[in-house]
Amino acid sequence: MERSLRAARVATYVYFVLYGTLLGTWVVQIPAIEERVGISHAALGGLLVVLGLGAFVGMQVAGPLTDRLGTRTLVPAGGVLCGATLFLPGLAHDPWTLGAALLVFGLCNGCLDVSMNAHAVYVEKAYGRPVMSGFHATFSVGGVLAALAGAGAASAGLNPATGMAAVGAAGVAVALASARALLPAAPAVESPGSARDAEASPAVERGGTTGRVWMLAVLALMVMLCEGAANDWSALHMKDVLGAPAGTAALAYGTFAAAMTIGRLLADRFVTRFGSPAILRHGATMAAVGITLVALGPWMWAAFTGWALFGLGLSGCVPQLFSAAGHADPSAAGANVSRVAGLGYVGMLAGPAVIGWLTHLVALNDAFVLLTLLCVTTAVGARVLRTGSDDSTRRHEMAGTH
Repeated sequence: MERSLRAARVATYVYFVLYGTLLGTWVVQIPAIEERVGISHAALGGLLVVLGLGAFVGMQVAGPLTDRLGTRTLVPAGGVLCGATLFLPGLAHDPWTLGAALLVFGLCNGCLDVSMNAHAVYVEKAYGRPVMSGFHATFSVGGVLAALAGAGAASAGLNPATGMAAVGAAGVAVALASARALLPAAPAVESPGSARDAEASPAVERGGTTGRVWMLAVLALMVMLCEGAANDWSALHMKDVLGAPAGTAALAYGTFAAAMTIGRLLADRFVTRFGSPAILRHGATMAAVGITLVALGPWMWAAFTGWALFGLGLSGCVPQLFSAAGHADPSAAGANVSRVAGLGYVGMLAGPAVIGWLTHLVALNDAFVLLTLLCVTTAVGARVLRTGSDDSTRRHEMAGTH
């Protein structure tokens, strides 16, 4: 069992890297596809909403299917579908065909996203200790691979469809090759404290998890709205508000992304030591301090420091919310993760638009105050992660130290 569990964990890492690579390959080809189709930035923004809509629908469909058919079926299926449809946007010749291609690709993305996160919950449960943040960190590795593959394809003179088809074919092969190592179903192994959870939280047996899961989903929406805003507005803030050169401004997003990756690589250790509620509470508080420093700081060094704190603080939040949703009811892990991931994805898409709308009323740096408020609200809402077993586990650990 130990060997198969390690193999399942490695396979989960592989699928997270695969997802990051496939999605990143589309992202790095956006400028070339936009030029090929001949659309404006505004039109592209509308089509990206179609991609998000497809992903949201795919998540809601894949969640219950994952619980019914098992992750060993849905995860590789999602990987194969994502790889097989990656080249479609590269073939588009007008806005309508691009929209259709993005809708299909988004549906497949949603399927892979939810099913692999559900499997990550199963692996974490079998390990009996936090490992979710590490999986999310490897998603960023896929983005790096996509950037390298995109640069190589451009240097070789490949058109977008050919380059994306090559990456997609490799993705299909990886998805199929890694399938056998996945866990066949939710593991029977109980993590430490799971029995106490059942005693301390009888609402779970009464089906009372639904309200808690939706509270987790609302927190995910707020956290991922903050992430989405940072993705699209960090560089523009440095350039337009602080007057940084384009090259320097680009480093703002790099600082945020690097801090988030480092934070996710370290988060599991801190979760083991301090618990998920503490990570969400203190992480959101750190993010609030960081984005406030960005909003109010008149110097570039203050902005870079703020973006680093913002990324580091947010880094461990989403994995804890996904993990809590999956563990709330193991028999419905896929459906619960789809709710949290789906609403969180809405926040990710809405973040740039909400900040953009606010800039019609206030300056860009003042609009970031909204992100401060969302982070503070998330910190206050971190108590939703606490279960009855947390206190008993902490008392048990404290007793063991005496």
